[in-house]
Amino acid sequence: MRKRTPEPTRVGAEDTSATGLMDQDSAEDADARLDPAEAEALKAAQKSRFAELDRATLQSIYRQMLLARRFEEKSAEAYSTGKIGGFCHLYIGQEAVAIGAISAIGKDDYVLTSYREHAHAIAKGMSPDSVMAELYGKAGGCSHGKGGSMHMFDKEVNFLGGHAIVGGQIPLATGVAFATKYKETDQVTLCFFGEAAVNQGAFHESLNMAQLWKLPCIYICENNQYGMGTSLERAMSLQDISQKACAYEIASEFVDGMDVLAVREATLRAVERARKNYLPTLLEVRTYRFMGHSMSDPGNYRTRAEIERHQERDPLKLYSASLKEEGVLSDSELQKIDDEVRAQVEQAVRFAEESPQPAPEELFTDIYADPIQANE
Repeated sequence: MRKRTPEPTRVGAEDTSATGLMDQDSAEDADARLDPAEAEALKAAQKSRFAELDRATLQSIYRQMLLARRFEEKSAEAYSTGKIGGFCHLYIGQEAVAIGAISAIGKDDYVLTSYREHAHAIAKGMSPDSVMAELYGKAGGCSHGKGGSMHMFDKEVNFLGGHAIVGGQIPLATGVAFATKYKETDQVTLCFFGEAAVNQGAFHESLNMAQLWKLPCIYICENNQYGMGTSLERAMSLQDISQKACAYEIASEFVDGMDVLAVREATLRAVERARKNYLPTLLEVRTYRFMGHSMSDPGNYRTRAEIERHQERDPLKLYSASLKEEGVLSDSELQKIDDEVRAQVEQAVRFAEESPQPAPEELFTDIYADPIQANE
């Protein structure tokens, strides 16, 4: 199965500035703006999906996207003031991917992802309090302060990480899907990863195994077009990642990652395939991050014009505009949701700051050691 949607190469942000941009923009960058007719066509495509969803679902999706954005903005602020240490990879600009996909699965389904995972964790049902406390390295964090930004985990909601090794979660997710099939459940597994992970052998081995053994795993490539500071064009000979599924006869789709409802629809199709027939799917979801690779990234590999071109299709602005124009939410209702979300994030910060530091003995908890080697 192949379905190509309009290529989402231009995106946008809400009151969010990218850091470390190149000051000198080329004439080509300056002229490459989103065509108004194309912009209207993409917005019309999103609106066409409204009829299939009720108001509560449409509003819930918006609230989750806004929560992810405000949470990341507050995380950036805390990191800048030294309250969060270590690595911190923000998700600003990519919210439609995690929220759209996770809205299409159930509470019993599994999610595994990479180190850029704050939004995924919250969307899967983890408390913003526990996620923020983990960022602060506090005992109230989901990993008791020992994991930090890249190692979120909560078995209670079947969120199995948060993995710092590029592509490391792909074979693990394949194993989870194998386990659910072996147990004869109807659970599916979502596995999120960046496009740079596609060049890892683990990606190809996992897809081959998933199709060969008919495993209910949905591989979601969040193609934000940069592997750290290296563009997709410089790193990958075949840049249409969805085509890589052809080598393994896996169903695949190319999805507009700036349209949250397009992501949801594609994931729903993949979920149906996984539940009914135990078949895997590869989704290439084309998106863009507005911030650097991490908070320490100066971002000198991108021009300001490139960032602004993509910011024209900020997934949050696109969706809120559609909600207003379709009469789902008014300006006052949108503002009320924003106020509530900001208060929720502020509560998460208070919880993190008031949570105690991990006790010294926590260094020795949750550690696995081979009993044979330990006795030698």
